[in-house]
Amino acid sequence: MAQFFPHLRARWPDLAIALLTGLTVSGIVLGIRQVTRWRIGFLQFEGLQSLELSTFDHFVQAQPDLGKDPRLLVVGITEEDIQNIGQWPIPDNVLADTLKKLQTHQPRVIGLDIWRNLPIPNLKEPTKTNGHAQLVQQMKGSDRVIVITKLGVDDEDTIPPPDGVPENQVGFNDTVVDSGGIVRRNLLYQGEYFPSFALRMALRYLKDEGIKDQPSEVDPNVLQIGPMVFWPLQSNDGSYINADTRGYQIMINYRSAHHSVEQVSLSQVLADQVNPNLIQDRVIIIGTIAESGKDLFHTPYSAGLDDQQTMPGVVIHAQMVSQFLDAADGTRNLISVWSESGEVIWVLGWALIGSLLAWGVRHPVGLVLGSGIALVVLYSVCRILFSHQIWIPLVPPFLAFIGATGFVVIYNAQQAQRQHKMVMKLLGQSTSPEIAETLWQRRNELLEDGKLTGQRITATLLFTDLKGFSTISEKMPPERLLEWLNEYLEAMTQCVQVHHGVINKFTGDGVMAVFGAPIAHEDQAAIARDTQNAVACALGMGQRLDQLNPQWQQSGLPAVQMRAGIFTGSVVVGSLGSKTRLEYGVIGDSVNTASRLESLDKQRQSSSCRVLIAKETLDYLDNRFEVENWGTLALKGKVERVDVYRVISAVGPLKDKGESI
Repeated sequence: MAQFFPHLRARWPDLAIALLTGLTVSGIVLGIRQVTRWRIGFLQFEGLQSLELSTFDHFVQAQPDLGKDPRLLVVGITEEDIQNIGQWPIPDNVLADTLKKLQTHQPRVIGLDIWRNLPIPNLKEPTKTNGHAQLVQQMKGSDRVIVITKLGVDDEDTIPPPDGVPENQVGFNDTVVDSGGIVRRNLLYQGEYFPSFALRMALRYLKDEGIKDQPSEVDPNVLQIGPMVFWPLQSNDGSYINADTRGYQIMINYRSAHHSVEQVSLSQVLADQVNPNLIQDRVIIIGTIAESGKDLFHTPYSAGLDDQQTMPGVVIHAQMVSQFLDAADGTRNLISVWSESGEVIWVLGWALIGSLLAWGVRHPVGLVLGSGIALVVLYSVCRILFSHQIWIPLVPPFLAFIGATGFVVIYNAQQAQRQHKMVMKLLGQSTSPEIAETLWQRRNELLEDGKLTGQRITATLLFTDLKGFSTISEKMPPERLLEWLNEYLEAMTQCVQVHHGVINKFTGDGVMAVFGAPIAHEDQAAIARDTQNAVACALGMGQRLDQLNPQWQQSGLPAVQMRAGIFTGSVVVGSLGSKTRLEYGVIGDSVNTASRLESLDKQRQSSSCRVLIAKETLDYLDNRFEVENWGTLALKGKVERVDVYRVISAVGPLKDKGESI
């Protein structure tokens, strides 16, 4: 966890940006959500409503198939029935015979989903003119027969019910169709209280159960049937934006794609081929299922089906009746939605989750894995709640999560680039690859307000200098001197990097290197490794100089000697300078001590590279090096005397480059 969420205080500005990003992205998504469609030039774009309704359809398809409702039977008028009868629409006398046969088996309700505002004579038997009267008589003879009317949007679109049928046996069969021709909503009633065809049938069925419709105890303007309160759909509920919710609408809770209700044909009823048990005490709905009847609709199941992508209107009415009956006896809940404020909080929450995830997890694999898990959780929560008939948004929180994550990742990338430039500006190319990688991975612990914050650490300082450089420089042309000096410094730099040190600065012909920075080492074993690496580095510099001197002499250049001073102690490291010019500073008395050791008694040198250390450094060497005691000496500018030792060699061979001691 610590590697993902390091030092909150140092990263507070980035955290604030992440939180602000979450708020902004969620606001943008919610704003886009309020637009049903918009146009740019000749291009027209749908809003999020169509995507959200598609996810609604997906969740409907994922619902368990409840199978056939044993309380319902559909008498479907098939293409074969039309051929057998010889005409369409079905003549009145045939429907009258159908109602008569059905009523002999005592159904609870018979619903006729066929308009009969005008008489339809039997063309095969034109002499029979009383077919319409017989049909109306069958309708009026029992309050268990429900017929339809069409209210339409204006008078021209209205289709009245058959003359003489009581109003309490009439329901409208108008269907609410969403964009794309999909039926998702159930229109219960219009006007002050004029029930739909499906609601009329359900209420008549429930009347025998002693259940009736009534105003809700919670709100007298809200319908209640049995224990279930039917909260009306509002224009912005669920995925809808400014939807036309006039009348009294709810979402249809479908039972099944194809097997929601038992079906028999009209011809089977007329031929007495239907088991009476399929009729007795049931809701019987008569309507066309033939394609030529043009009473077919797309449903939420349509996109998931390879064939039979439409559902007959009579079956949709049966689904609605089944929903009413299940709700009235508490078997199945109605589809409910969260309040608008709840949905806003839901979307905002996922935007913040995305931004915080991107803020906290910087590793690409971790971020991809974390994002994948979060999106799986989002989908699972939405699907599980829908299985309990609670419909909450999926697309807006998904987009808010992705958008917030993406923006914070982009911001992090820009910040990383800026920080990388800052680190390189401070440290240049003077670190070993291992230290550079470690520094970059832990950059958030070091960088604050564009600077490396000051840290007190225990480090080992290494100073080097060439003996007699001033004399050499007087005898060489400046161009040649610079070329020779760069070759020397390049070799020394490589030694420092190989031994995991940091070049802090070049002082003409000298080098100042730090071991144990910029990442602080607190345990004694790590400090000892830094110290041993520094001493091994100084000896390695001497070996490299022994290789360079013969090459220089062959080129007419002088052979040189060098001195090294090493001290281990407390220092403060961090950015030093102004905003326009920064460097990685190392400050403290330990720096002065290492420098004075390098310059101590310059003439006392018996090898190409003289390495002097103090007792404080010797204590960390663990007898890995052979040393010579020079005694307790006074260093220039220091009051206290220092125990000085010369490092002669390593005990055993030096490690290969790239390895620390």
